[in-house]
Amino acid sequence: MSNRYAIILAAGQGTRMKSKLYKVLHPVCGKPMVQHVVDQVQSLNINEIVAIVGHGAEAVKARLGENIKYALQPEQLGTAHAVLQSRDMLQGKEGVTLVVCGDTPLIKAETMEQLISHHEETNAKATILTAIAENPAGYGRIIRNESGFVEKIVEHKDATEEERTIPEINTGTYCFDNKALFEAIQQVSNDNVQGEYYLPDVIEILKNQGEAVSAYVTDSFEETLGVNDRVALAEAERIMRKRINELHMRNGVTLIDPDNTYLGADVTIGQDTVILPGTTITDGAVIGTECIIGPNSEISHCEIGDNTVIRQSAAFDSKIGSHVNIGPFAHIRPDSHIGDDVKIGNFVEIKKAVIGNGSKASHLSYIGDAEVGEDVNIGCGSITVNYDGKNKYLTKIEDGVFIGCNSNLVAPVTIGKGAYVAAGSTITEDVPGDALSIARARQVNKENYVEQLNFKK
Repeated sequence: MSNRYAIILAAGQGTRMKSKLYKVLHPVCGKPMVQHVVDQVQSLNINEIVAIVGHGAEAVKARLGENIKYALQPEQLGTAHAVLQSRDMLQGKEGVTLVVCGDTPLIKAETMEQLISHHEETNAKATILTAIAENPAGYGRIIRNESGFVEKIVEHKDATEEERTIPEINTGTYCFDNKALFEAIQQVSNDNVQGEYYLPDVIEILKNQGEAVSAYVTDSFEETLGVNDRVALAEAERIMRKRINELHMRNGVTLIDPDNTYLGADVTIGQDTVILPGTTITDGAVIGTECIIGPNSEISHCEIGDNTVIRQSAAFDSKIGSHVNIGPFAHIRPDSHIGDDVKIGNFVEIKKAVIGNGSKASHLSYIGDAEVGEDVNIGCGSITVNYDGKNKYLTKIEDGVFIGCNSNLVAPVTIGKGAYVAAGSTITEDVPGDALSIARARQVNKENYVEQLNFKK
């Protein structure tokens, strides 16, 4: 098998997106569209991948990382000009070069592999990925000869009425003999209205040289969708979400309402887990088996064990154990580590805290910057007072502690193993193990005091 190279076109600003974010970095199902393309290309047997960057080059490089090479297109002068920027890396090498746009997030590795295989089988110098469009208006048409090879690509505006009836269109993805590509591309001119150098002109140059140009028809037109504005971005999101959701369902996950379930492209979910409507799971979250998530929950970058229930709650950048019950309306903030058999109830907020196995914070509490041991009960309305206006401090609650309702634990403070804190206490000093701590004013009842204030008529 010959050497294989790939060029990913990712230099455009994308003015039609009307955004400060560079076009190829706009996310589709939680992942930048160019990252979708790179991930698919990397799964092929490719020797070198070169991304052509321009607008937002540093941001694109930072997102894609160091596993691929980069060539800068300082001025966006067309697709042929973009490919030409990689000549120092690829020119003169034997092999096959795939050219794919960074704004086509739906294209699959299988389709690109089929394109390359077809190119090699037909011994063509160039092969175009084409598709059959129900409404081909606006697309370049593929004109084939009697042998099935491509005669030319005719842009819609230049096509005759007969040519406009052809449903086979150019998708903008190509495969070339690498040497032939870089020899022909230097002959491309910018003698057109836009004054740009277009990659399809390479096809015409190769044809004029008597070289064979082939085409491979993909059976999935939607894979070839290029994202140029927010409307197309939403369509790509819809298609990708459907693809991701179907994959999870076929792997044993129940989605009650797939049309209203939003799963990121890099999410892992175990068998027999049920995802209820309105739920969003993104950023590489890993969810175990037999969980129930939702409805209307948001999970991002979390690791969640088996048999855990999270209802109408949000969890971010945290680790949550097995047989945990969270919500409704709980908030698990970053850097939290919740053990097994824990209950985090309604309107409880956990932030940068460790909650030991079997512990409970059933309702209306804030647990921040804390180490909570096992089998601890935190009563309603209790708070770890972790912030003095300048610094954050740690609260330590050891195993078996009972925190009464409406207690304030003013950090830094330690509640010893097996201790009790009476309801309504404000604790400012360490509590020894097995002690009862009461920190509240003694109750005084003043008889008939209200009458003296004339509150009653």
